[in-house]
Amino acid sequence: MKSTSSSGRWWSYENKLLAILFLTFGFVFFDRLALSFLFPFMSAELHLTNAQLGMVSSALALTWALSGAATGAWSDARGTRKPLLIAAVLGFSVFSAVSGMVTGFAGLLAFRALMGIAEGPVLPLSQSLMAESSTPSRRGLNMGLLQGSAAGLLGAMIGPPVVIHIATTYGWREAFYVSCIPGFLIAWGIWRWVREKPPGGTQLAQASTLPATSRWALLKERNVLLCVLISCFFLTWFVVIISFAPTFLVSTRHFSPTDMGLVMSCLGAAWVVWGFVVPAISDRIGRKPTMILFALVAALCPISLLYVDSAYALGVLVFLTYTGLGCFTLFMATIPAETVLPHAMASALGLIMGAGELIGGFLAPTVAGLAADKYGLSVAMWMSSGGALLACLLSFGLVETAPAVLDRRALAGRAAASLGVRNAGGRS
Repeated sequence: MKSTSSSGRWWSYENKLLAILFLTFGFVFFDRLALSFLFPFMSAELHLTNAQLGMVSSALALTWALSGAATGAWSDARGTRKPLLIAAVLGFSVFSAVSGMVTGFAGLLAFRALMGIAEGPVLPLSQSLMAESSTPSRRGLNMGLLQGSAAGLLGAMIGPPVVIHIATTYGWREAFYVSCIPGFLIAWGIWRWVREKPPGGTQLAQASTLPATSRWALLKERNVLLCVLISCFFLTWFVVIISFAPTFLVSTRHFSPTDMGLVMSCLGAAWVVWGFVVPAISDRIGRKPTMILFALVAALCPISLLYVDSAYALGVLVFLTYTGLGCFTLFMATIPAETVLPHAMASALGLIMGAGELIGGFLAPTVAGLAADKYGLSVAMWMSSGGALLACLLSFGLVETAPAVLDRRALAGRAAASLGVRNAGGRS
């Protein structure tokens, strides 16, 4: 029976699911990054310091990591994803809105930590649903749009002007309050249209020999272990750039705030474009060479921030080299989804995401900040570049999983075997 997800209809289940999950994860990052843009409005009223902003961000990253890993394993053990995803969307929407009611640092810290608990499961649950319902030839593209492009478009491009406009016009508390509305609508859309299992059964190849869903069993899989390590280093690249680049450009490189905004806008545009282009390329040439190439390119992004003097030239270079968000989809979702059995998929994705958030999202910014205080902000850029370079080196050890590449290899192997048989027959 042919799955409707692979039909030619533009509104097939595959495309419908992609649209819903695109909005879902996009608004996760919309809410996660909102605090950064609203902090200047909040800090004076609540008497907050930059150190407290860092603590709030770290608390969210910590609970995000723990919740994502635990919920992914829990969902695999019970074979359920849709109800958990609906609960997660409703949860982060409520906690984001309640952030507008805080009266001090303690309340803000508590509600953002709770928001991290709700947001953590969204990615492993969403990518598991998407992987199972994707046509193999466009699995990387679908998962890249869901994770990379959605977060870039809604979180880094649309989010800032919308949030700042509401805060300027009505107040920062109102900006938090209205942030829950899209979440409630998305939760309804998931309840209405998303299915627990794809029509016609899963299309995901079940080539793995993994017998169990325990974390130790998952780490015995070479690709899963490598993706865990890559996640730690690549999250370091991402979080250090996103956290320190604006301050670095203004205070160290002496760019004007306007020029800094231009450069960061180019970063947001690159996030959207490379978020789906890199995974789409991997569908054609393979996951492993794509990871190696674009991780190496990503290592050049913080270096360009160190040495390029023209804001316009730097904007172009940032756009061309900020390729890591496309790689994120590969090591955090596509490669593990194509490596493990479907019943272990959410566990693997949660483990990889959780490890990356703990090291890259929770520890790396603190280490980078301490090093920057002692040696200057330039060291943070070198630390970011080193993270991407280490991710590139680890990618050489990955085992290829792209269906198109494996099919070509199998076809070439059969052709070589057939030629060998004919040659042997001719010699006899």
